[in-house]
Amino acid sequence: MSDQINIRFFNELNDFLPVEQRNLNFNVEVKKSRSVKDLIESIGVPHTEIDLIIVNAKSVDFSRLIEGGEQIEVYPQSNNVNLTPLKHNQPKTFPEQGFVLDVHLGKLATYLRMLGFDTLYRNDYEDPTLADISAQQNRILLSRDRKLLMRKQVLYGYIIRSDKPRQQVVEVLTRFKLFDYKPQFARCMSCNGIIQSIDKQQVESQLLPLTRKHFDSFYQCTDCKKIYWEGSHFSNMQAAINHIKAQQP
Repeated sequence: MSDQINIRFFNELNDFLPVEQRNLNFNVEVKKSRSVKDLIESIGVPHTEIDLIIVNAKSVDFSRLIEGGEQIEVYPQSNNVNLTPLKHNQPKTFPEQGFVLDVHLGKLATYLRMLGFDTLYRNDYEDPTLADISAQQNRILLSRDRKLLMRKQVLYGYIIRSDKPRQQVVEVLTRFKLFDYKPQFARCMSCNGIIQSIDKQQVESQLLPLTRKHFDSFYQCTDCKKIYWEGSHFSNMQAAINHIKAQQP
């Protein structure tokens, strides 16, 4: 025997719905008792995108059992709902440890490292590994794959909407309120290691003649030993950062 619930998703949660269900109430068949988290994810919306769930005019958490006949409203983070008390399903704070990115977000990883964020990325990470890293190291998991963010051990996560890397950065900075983050150029863009100032004499033998002649200040990754200096590439990166930060809402 089955029953129905009536449900509506608000604001950016509609990104996950087919056009005919966006910004509308629609019915979903419920064949057995299940948690509201399970129900919502069966519709295609990852739990990492959801903050408030209102069932029959009462704020509930993910564990609330649904049997049929309920009226449900689902909201993303940072929505003002005129109802008390409210049970928020998103964490109150996000970890400072940093990010881990799926295999589709290599260029985004480079931008985040350029901005100074601790960002793990490898092009051979598999989904179980990504979910475990996020859970065990308290990292925010960024992905284009909603199924990945539905894994139960993932607490912190966000689905990247845009396919343009610079716009992806703006999404992340906006979602996690990070536009004022300061230590840019603190991470190696190749491996995520820490970059530190190094005396020119220590790396002089590794420099090309023109670089050795025209530059005196150098930096080196403590992990992969890549060398950085403030050449034209530095000016280009600074211009990219200025462009990204100008997009702050």
